[in-house]
Amino acid sequence: MSAPPRIGFVSLGCPKALVDSERILTRLRAEGYDVVGSYADADLVVVNTCGFIDDAVHESLEAIGEALAQNGRVIVTGCLGAQPEKITARHPAVLKVTGPQAYEELIAAVHEQLPPLHDPYLDLLPPQGIRLTPRHYAYLKIAEGCDHRCTFCIIPALRGRLRSRPLAEVMPEAERLVRAGVKELLVIAQDTSAWGRDLRHATGFRGGRPMNSSFTELARALGSLGAWVRLHYVYPYPQVDEIIPLMAGGQLLPYLDIPFQHGSPRILRLMKRPARTGNTLARIRAWREACPTLTLRSTFIVGFPGETAADFEQLLDWLREAQLDRVGCFRYSPVAGAAANALPDPVPEELKQERYERFMELAATISASRLAARIGSRTRVLVDGVEDRLAIARSAAEAPEIDGVVRIADPGTLRPGDHAEVEITGADAYDLSARRLAAGAP
Repeated sequence: MSAPPRIGFVSLGCPKALVDSERILTRLRAEGYDVVGSYADADLVVVNTCGFIDDAVHESLEAIGEALAQNGRVIVTGCLGAQPEKITARHPAVLKVTGPQAYEELIAAVHEQLPPLHDPYLDLLPPQGIRLTPRHYAYLKIAEGCDHRCTFCIIPALRGRLRSRPLAEVMPEAERLVRAGVKELLVIAQDTSAWGRDLRHATGFRGGRPMNSSFTELARALGSLGAWVRLHYVYPYPQVDEIIPLMAGGQLLPYLDIPFQHGSPRILRLMKRPARTGNTLARIRAWREACPTLTLRSTFIVGFPGETAADFEQLLDWLREAQLDRVGCFRYSPVAGAAANALPDPVPEELKQERYERFMELAATISASRLAARIGSRTRVLVDGVEDRLAIARSAAEAPEIDGVVRIADPGTLRPGDHAEVEITGADAYDLSARRLAAGAP
């Protein structure tokens, strides 16, 4: 038999793009392509790009250039593919450009440039498909697109309106992942808590029983699978209140990733953020009363057009009161096509930097205080890696790649994917230290 065609793959951007890459690679592997780890070994390279902010566009264009220089045969897909002129102006030698979620178009382009060797129905795949994450956790994308029109964002233009994946797709995929040994499901979408709205909460079926297509019911069903379930990109709609009892009861990890973006109502109005009118501080207090172990993560933007010194101080005051556990921050940067570009009173770059540094200093102080309060407590962790007599793990309060870690000294026989009970022995601004507890330790 001839050697199978070999694909090199570069995946950039957010976890949602990573799931797109996994879907593409699963299809290609099913069709008999080998996935290789170097440009030199590849017959063709696919670059899945990001185009959300200027830095991401630059990184994507640089990656395309590197692939062309090292291999010469390159197909480009992903968010930046929605603006093909940016790619072809810089790199006219690319073989094909496809947009985000254009799976069939991309596969057709690969077939044209590098035909598959044999019938995909005869190929064997692992039950979880091809994943770019470690075997013990996986991202589960439940929807595409977004119905909001936040003025700083062009995601709806790139990825379209909200399109929830039906229950008949989501639950079987989640079940396959858990059966294949995945111990943590990271649930993602552009607007996770809006899942089912476009389906008009139609009745689906699971195990022959009817099930309402609502975010709460989906969360409850995922929580019944026996794996950790972590929710990302959750807008604070009223239905979020309904899943807090599931977290308090152990069905879901007590962790919410909510992009609040700012603490000034005036700036939130300029951003046209959804759910911007409610008293989020009061809801945070209520969530923590109902689920004291709840971890809250969020992202914010400083230096948004029109942000005054008073707006920024209001943001700092909001953060002091909210006491969020995990916080990220971006300096506002104009994105081509974003409505915010037309807003008056842009903030000077040096002032953006100053506000960013002040914000992150406060966020680090809060994080250090909240982590220090965990010293002496006991918790269950999931091990991500072991090296040099040190295990790198995470508890329910830490998502992979974006949050801190729990470092376990003298891990013994622990291996990636193992659960362990530990006692927290130390903390810094972002990470924890721990010792492993013997089974059945008091």
